[in-house]
Amino acid sequence: MSDSAHEDFPEDAPEDARTPDAGGAHAQDGTDFLAARFESHRGHLRAVAYRMLGSLAEADDAVQEAWLKLSRADSSRVDNLGGWLTTVVGRVCLDMLRSRRTRGEEPLEPSAEGQGVRMPEPVVSSVSGADPEQEALLADSVGLALLVVLETLTPAERLSFVLHDLFAVPFDEIAAVLGRTPAASRQLASRARRRVQGGAPVSDADPGRQREVVDAFLAAAREGDFEALVAVLDPDVVARSEGGVTAGAVAVASGASSFAHLARIARPALVNGVAGLVVVAEGRPAGVLAFTVVHGRIAVIDIVNDPERLAGLDVTVLDH
Repeated sequence: MSDSAHEDFPEDAPEDARTPDAGGAHAQDGTDFLAARFESHRGHLRAVAYRMLGSLAEADDAVQEAWLKLSRADSSRVDNLGGWLTTVVGRVCLDMLRSRRTRGEEPLEPSAEGQGVRMPEPVVSSVSGADPEQEALLADSVGLALLVVLETLTPAERLSFVLHDLFAVPFDEIAAVLGRTPAASRQLASRARRRVQGGAPVSDADPGRQREVVDAFLAAAREGDFEALVAVLDPDVVARSEGGVTAGAVAVASGASSFAHLARIARPALVNGVAGLVVVAEGRPAGVLAFTVVHGRIAVIDIVNDPERLAGLDVTVLDH
């Protein structure tokens, strides 16, 4: 990206740079062309914002804010529109994350026994596969486990990691967004990377094998078969939710064996692109479970049961 990729444009731009002249066909054509260029980047920008915020609704808000900034700017000064928009969305998301902190929504350490974590909003699709829009959103294996760990980072750490490690934005451009040096931005990303590596193991790549393991977990939970549950869990498995964190196969199996009544109404699904379950009660989602399967055993279970996170889920996609 060029230096102008992350350049800020003045908010006091002339009015005719902000809105098209209603009576000017030339201005309207220019606005339509700019809108078309923006739309070509929308999927990428939404993916950036989702990784930054863990919320689809907030991601859409961030993308819309980027469009407003672009529509007010002199786009002729942008050499690399995609790069400029990426850093604009990054800056908008950074402000949104900082605003969460002012409201007391501090990140929590997911390894603390018994302490809950802020869960991201899951992306759910049928076991037959995600639709093209979801596939674009979930490119690069952005599993729920990764998003859970990202929720524990500081806003600056999250921005540095997401933009650099997931979208290859150079540290000098990240530094301009953060108002720090490239070296400091690199250190923030490194710190975040260590946290991610410790809390978000890479799931087995074979979707069929993932599904076999999750189906075995579901069958054992429905039967209340404690031994079968332990057999499918990694000895160091971690189950995380906003209600708390449970570690170890015996402890997790004990909790899952009491899940039998809900397991009977759980349906197979893809959750952020990997094997998962959706608990559906009276046509509405009551819970989402995402599984990280490593070497044929469940290493992480991320459980979303907050009504606010589940409100936007369309369970009819499970029928497709």
